[in-house]
Amino acid sequence: MGVDRDPWQQLFGGVRLPFHPELVVPALHHVELPVPSTAAVDDVAAAAAASTVATFAATVVPGMTVAVGAGSRGLAARVELLRGTIEGLRALGAEPFVVPAMGSHGGATAEGQLEMLESLGMTEASLGTEIRATMETEVVARTPNGMPLYLDKHAAGADRILPVNRIKPHTCFKGPIESGCTKMAVVGFGKQPGAAQIHSCGPIEMRERLLAGIAALRATGRLLGGVATIESPSGDVVRVQALDPDEVGGPAEVELTDLAKRLVPALPFDQIDVLIIEEGGKDISGTTLDPNVTGRFWVHGLAEPDAPRVATIVLLGLTEVSAGNALGIGLADFIPVSLAAGLDFTKTYINSFTAGPSGVRRSRMPMVLPTEENCVLAALSMCGRAIDEPKRVMRIRSTMHLTHCQVSEPLLAELPAGARVIPG
Repeated sequence: MGVDRDPWQQLFGGVRLPFHPELVVPALHHVELPVPSTAAVDDVAAAAAASTVATFAATVVPGMTVAVGAGSRGLAARVELLRGTIEGLRALGAEPFVVPAMGSHGGATAEGQLEMLESLGMTEASLGTEIRATMETEVVARTPNGMPLYLDKHAAGADRILPVNRIKPHTCFKGPIESGCTKMAVVGFGKQPGAAQIHSCGPIEMRERLLAGIAALRATGRLLGGVATIESPSGDVVRVQALDPDEVGGPAEVELTDLAKRLVPALPFDQIDVLIIEEGGKDISGTTLDPNVTGRFWVHGLAEPDAPRVATIVLLGLTEVSAGNALGIGLADFIPVSLAAGLDFTKTYINSFTAGPSGVRRSRMPMVLPTEENCVLAALSMCGRAIDEPKRVMRIRSTMHLTHCQVSEPLLAELPAGARVIPG
């Protein structure tokens, strides 16, 4: 028999499933999770300005033009961080301006990247300087293996570039240096072609290309250094540190990467049947859902961690800042129609294409169901446990700052030391 309706309309209307009548969503208990006790930086702008002045006083000369990189991630105090860096550069006599250093994000268009910065609060008014956006690039160096180093055309026309970024674990590879100033310099400033050539290979080669790339870029003399932050699981900035050129991609950034890894808010359970995530997005993780938290990487050549082991994942929403870009949507198993209707497949597929091998599986469509409850019921039905068997369910706001969660009864007995069940 033929199909009597458009299958795409059927999908985006939400498919109704025959749930068992005795299947119920278990009651969830609110829990406050323990976080490392790390002092927050009181004034991020002042800290960025002071560190910038102290680190670059001997290298910045009056009139030096500096292209300051602004990314698409949801950094805490991002506006204050950039504004303080710019104030520090001006105090030294430099002439800074901002460029969107975010690879292919924003649909790989200058307009899209400007819109993303604005949605994150980064405007010329808030930062106190000009923002210059383009997707045009220039090749400014090559690695010993011949890999070209691309720079945003405006950045290539400046005397120096300065990546400003949060340091954290990467979502596609493991190494001594992952996400941070090195990656923004080599990938973010390189726009779509720079991002594509780094992400086009497997996790081992990606790590090596990144390290070779920063060495080649450093050798050109174009790299002023970097300004890095570290965030706690609660979302506080706990370190602001300017790095000189040798420290970007060097021992100092390795040390900061180690600290950031120790502060990742990992899920506190070894095994979870259903993980419900209320919101994902590009400002939360480059892959919408951070694999360092969920334990679900799905990158050929990269081993999956022993824990956590999550059977099914429900994603309920996408941040507004993402503007429909949902690279990593395939890491979820079930999404409601309300989320599916807001997807921008052009942005998602361009970003997935640029991500190379890691974008293939992560860009696949989850099951689309009519409501959030249907998604949860489907996950409960398909998690590998019988209808009447207790389910290990965990619900979190996002994979970014894991300070609170909700859990079902079986997980209460496995709460980590220091966790507190919130009454009511």
